[in-house]
Amino acid sequence: MSDVDDDLYEDEEGSEPLKEREEIDKIQVSPLTKDTISEGLSLLCRTGTKLEHAFVKLDLKDKALADIAAISSYIHIRFLDLSNNHITDLSPLATLNHLLWLKVDRNAVVSFKGQPFAELNFLQWLSVAVNQLTDLDGLVGPALETLILTGNGIQKINGLQSDYFANLVALELRGNQLDTTDGIYLPNLRRLYLAQNFIKHLEGLEKLERLTTLHLRDNKLETLDGLSPNMKSLQYLNVRGNAVTDENALQSLALVSKTLRVLVISENPLEETDYRPSVLMLLPQLERIDKDAVTLEERTEALRTLRELKEEEIPEP
Repeated sequence: MSDVDDDLYEDEEGSEPLKEREEIDKIQVSPLTKDTISEGLSLLCRTGTKLEHAFVKLDLKDKALADIAAISSYIHIRFLDLSNNHITDLSPLATLNHLLWLKVDRNAVVSFKGQPFAELNFLQWLSVAVNQLTDLDGLVGPALETLILTGNGIQKINGLQSDYFANLVALELRGNQLDTTDGIYLPNLRRLYLAQNFIKHLEGLEKLERLTTLHLRDNKLETLDGLSPNMKSLQYLNVRGNAVTDENALQSLALVSKTLRVLVISENPLEETDYRPSVLMLLPQLERIDKDAVTLEERTEALRTLRELKEEEIPEP
């Protein structure tokens, strides 16, 4: 996915729409059998130094499953899709210590406590979108590189520390109940998606020194105070659809002016004014504002205005 297309992110293949989970009056549950597992197996690979082979990919989405105990003996599975079931307990996955990729979207997981993620030492990609999570207590991921928690009810970011997620580079918390960005202590994080929350304050961002993409669309921000000069890698910032009312609320953008290349700020009250010249004076290196590239004429005019302002500040001898 390119940053240029990030406004379309919600519609891309593999992303989950941010709709509330539909109420199901009568859940029809099916048992997990060996036949069901056999039908979902694919991708034959070597399993060791000898000539042993096993299927390492298992697709069990849309099977009306609530109990996945039968999966515990399939220890060679590396890629597992359990989406669109009724699963609450993932403990049978504890024996799948070769697991690299796990998708549990649209199930009924309410907590990470008691789940087997501490045993999944090689898990690199995890999606638990559109479940019933309210916090992150109990989640660890020493090898995780991508974590997707879109469309839950998470109210507070807690436990996201480098000691437990040293390799995490992409984090998605879109469509939750967050009101602040504080709590993310991940200096190696590159991409952070926090759209469609209730965020009013930017806090704790000074710890994200390697962050390149920050997506805050459709929140409650009135100001961009909280951006930090420690964010030395930030290239893309999306604050579309917030509550930024005037140019004074943008002053903190100057703190990331050396690296920022794309700013998306449409659908704020500020949109009623001609904000592009003011933005360019704060961020003369910008390449794109909203969906329109910065023109040479715009950049030249912004630099000319800046030069004139500086000359006015020089006192006469």
